[in-house]
Amino acid sequence: MADGSDLARYRRNLQGEVDGASLYRTLAQVEQDPHVAEVYRRLASVEDAHAELWRRRIEQAGQQPGAASASWRTRMLAFVARHFGPDAVLPVVNSLEQVDSAQYDRQPEAIAARLPQAERSHARILQALTARLPGGLPGSVLERLEGRHRSGGNTLRAAVLGANDGLVSNLSLVAGVAGANPDTHVLLVTGLAGMLAGACSMAMGEWLSVTTSREMQQSQIAAEAEELDQAPEEEKEELALIYQSKGLPEAQAQALADKLMANRDTALDTLAREELGVDPQELGGSPWAAAASSFLLFTAGSLCPVLGLVIADGTRALWLSLAFSIAGLFVIGAGTSIFTGRGWLFSGLRQAVIGLGAAAVTFGLGRLIGVSLGG
Repeated sequence: MADGSDLARYRRNLQGEVDGASLYRTLAQVEQDPHVAEVYRRLASVEDAHAELWRRRIEQAGQQPGAASASWRTRMLAFVARHFGPDAVLPVVNSLEQVDSAQYDRQPEAIAARLPQAERSHARILQALTARLPGGLPGSVLERLEGRHRSGGNTLRAAVLGANDGLVSNLSLVAGVAGANPDTHVLLVTGLAGMLAGACSMAMGEWLSVTTSREMQQSQIAAEAEELDQAPEEEKEELALIYQSKGLPEAQAQALADKLMANRDTALDTLAREELGVDPQELGGSPWAAAASSFLLFTAGSLCPVLGLVIADGTRALWLSLAFSIAGLFVIGAGTSIFTGRGWLFSGLRQAVIGLGAAAVTFGLGRLIGVSLGG
């Protein structure tokens, strides 16, 4: 007979499987590649079967499993996937799957149903979906999976961290000036200046970073094209060796290299992906899009310390500014729990404490400078 701890474990397992099935179904719905969408649908079916196993366990223990629904984290990931595409959440899903791949290793009921093997299989599939392993064997589903890159997949993490940079830096700036001069007008000008300066700096830095990366990759591809024209046999041999290193027999690797080298554009594209690890179609994305998103995210975060100064005056404005900042820090911290797996309450409170600690340091420094100048 299952005891209370077993029942709690069964319910946790059930919730995890329900979350997985729900998220995989969403990914299958929004995935443009029908082969990859089918992979997601099969994963969802497996998770449904696992969920049914835990429902039966709960019923055998004399309780009703109830109608389990997707957790808030899963709903948030599904929302992002629907609006920004599956690649936006894939690295997060992969990270969570890798963490959970060993969750059933010490559970006898799961071991009897061979769930540990299934979870590790899922982890390998998600790893293949996420990994930047260009090329692959023609006609293979795994080729399509391995050819997908991870550059767009960290969008969610970048959004959270970009907003956090803006909030913490502007809060610290406003707090530092408030320590020396609490005049609301001065603080408002300081906050707006800090917001615009920081956002412009972040946008310029992001534009420069992406542009430099693109130019470097274009230079590498141009050099590869020159080598392809001057020494095609050597490039073909390199391709064959690459495929041999991936486990293909020598004859198959040579045949695949011969086939790819028959067309110059295909050969150059393959060499760029296999030898340089570069996607010639994207080259790291648009620098202008990266700059714009960086500007907007930083601005969104840095607005929190400024809002109170806009709608009120004096001490009330300072307290409102602090309240908006604490709320923003908490929301950002809770957002990080989507891809860390930590509890949202813990993550939110931790972020708020760290952000306020940084503001307290600059406030103290500002107060010290203000007193010194006033003396």
